[in-house]
Amino acid sequence: MKRIGVVLSGCGVFDGAEIHESVFTLLAIERAGAQAICFAPDKPQLHVINHLSGETTTEKRNVLVESARIARGKVKALSDADPTLLDALVLPGGSGVAKNLSDFATQGSDCLIEPELSQLIQEMYKAGKPTGFICIAPALLPKLFKNLTDQPVRLTIGNDSHLAAMIEKVGGQHVICATDAIVVDSKHKVVTTPGYMREDASIVGVAQGIDALVKKVLELI
Repeated sequence: MKRIGVVLSGCGVFDGAEIHESVFTLLAIERAGAQAICFAPDKPQLHVINHLSGETTTEKRNVLVESARIARGKVKALSDADPTLLDALVLPGGSGVAKNLSDFATQGSDCLIEPELSQLIQEMYKAGKPTGFICIAPALLPKLFKNLTDQPVRLTIGNDSHLAAMIEKVGGQHVICATDAIVVDSKHKVVTTPGYMREDASIVGVAQGIDALVKKVLELI
């Protein structure tokens, strides 16, 4: 059975991992006959958002503890991820990617990425193992792959021209893509899908895109 690492970034679209995208990822992996193994950084999240009002609260929460809500308690610290025991890796989206796995939300193309995630991605890439990135997660790819290849990584975050320009500024090659479709960079074994990044996204389309992404990631193993 193939073992697919899934990196979560909390619980909730505005301050953590996007719940629909995370659950669809876990479901697609199991339906494909593979095993999902969840990881998250053991650190305080940037802030906590009231998802009803959209307001920032004074609460303090831990990314790993919050990710356990989605993983039903079955989640390990990102520092414990061993790339030699994984066949592939998938990152669901959500603002936690830009707030807890990096500081993309505040620094944009000048962002810094969680060192544990950078190290894991680098080791997976060097071992020739595929990775999948959903929603806003592909925005991290140019920085993640900066010292790994001199070729631009083909990716998508949907059809947001502003974000696409930021991505291409740091060396990515953005491709406009429908919610239910994927963009495959065969050279780098990277698969991306827009998730909820497109304004016209539907829950059905998001699920279809993630299902296609997981299927392709498994084909690339």
